[in-house]
Amino acid sequence: MDTQQVSAPSRAPSAGVVHINIRLTDGYTVISNRLSQHRGLSLLAIGLGTYIQSLPDGWRIGVKALAARFPESEVRIAAALRELEQHGFLRRTRERVGGGRLATRTESYNHPEAAVRGRGRGRPAAPVVPAAARAVPVAAAGPAGGPAPEPVREPEPARVPEPESVRVAVLESEPVRAPLPEPEPEPEPEPVPVPVPAPALVPAPAPGPRPVPTPTAPRKPRVPLPAPQRPTEGLYAAAAGLLAGLHRTAPLFLLSEEDVRGLVPGVAAWLERGARPDAVRAAITDDPPVPLRHPAKLLRHRLATLIPPPPPAAVPVVPLQNCDHCDRAFRSSVPGRCRGCRDARACADAPCPTGA
Repeated sequence: MDTQQVSAPSRAPSAGVVHINIRLTDGYTVISNRLSQHRGLSLLAIGLGTYIQSLPDGWRIGVKALAARFPESEVRIAAALRELEQHGFLRRTRERVGGGRLATRTESYNHPEAAVRGRGRGRPAAPVVPAAARAVPVAAAGPAGGPAPEPVREPEPARVPEPESVRVAVLESEPVRAPLPEPEPEPEPEPVPVPVPAPALVPAPAPGPRPVPTPTAPRKPRVPLPAPQRPTEGLYAAAAGLLAGLHRTAPLFLLSEEDVRGLVPGVAAWLERGARPDAVRAAITDDPPVPLRHPAKLLRHRLATLIPPPPPAAVPVVPLQNCDHCDRAFRSSVPGRCRGCRDARACADAPCPTGA
């Protein structure tokens, strides 16, 4: 009565994950638990290592290519690659190629310990065949926890025997999976999604040279320097004094005598239109370009393009006149009578409407 019932169905665990596995026939990759359950790697490094081992040979896995494929930044991807390289799952070396150039050779390992032992025995560090592919299960373990038979392993070279402790540790770290029963044929099987490779990165076009106008291209005509409408000696003297003293408030605008003589009409036009000297000084010297190579040319341009509009024309004032009849004041350009006296005289001179 104490014999275990091996045919009884296993009870689902009351907590934790429950695997619903379907037998895969294509589109899958065998990943070792050394990577997927590594205690020293971050979750990003484990996921990136899984992605790298699922890629075919020759696929580019540079930092920029991975950053274009995944939403993580280049800094996080570079840190994950360094984690994989530190724990032996990745190896990057620089090799010389034709033309004197250097190229990065990247090797991905699913069994870093075996690769290290292979290099120690003098063999090349070639990718090791996964343990799941080498082991061939011969029987399934009982669902009630019966002993599981050891898988049949391929014989390794007997040149250097492997220690027994290492062999047992490797076998214990790899769980033995029982072969799943063949799935029953379904009337309409669901299509298996085929992984679509990431699109190839297209390098951005290099910026071309900036177009430079030819010397014979037509140029925009220069705005002429303004001049006052009624030039006077005092107006020109005030303009010359303003230009000669610009370097006191703006040291960059130290002008020569010839430059001052050529810019005096423009400043005089500003002063004639009612602009104050401090306003003229601020308008033509504030916020200069860096570096300032031609101060006189900048002043000429600003005097010509920033000149304020002329003041509105003054309305003529009609003078006051005294009426010759009543001595009242009225506005008129000529002396005479006011409007009331003119109207009264017009009524007196008119004929009587009754005819008397």
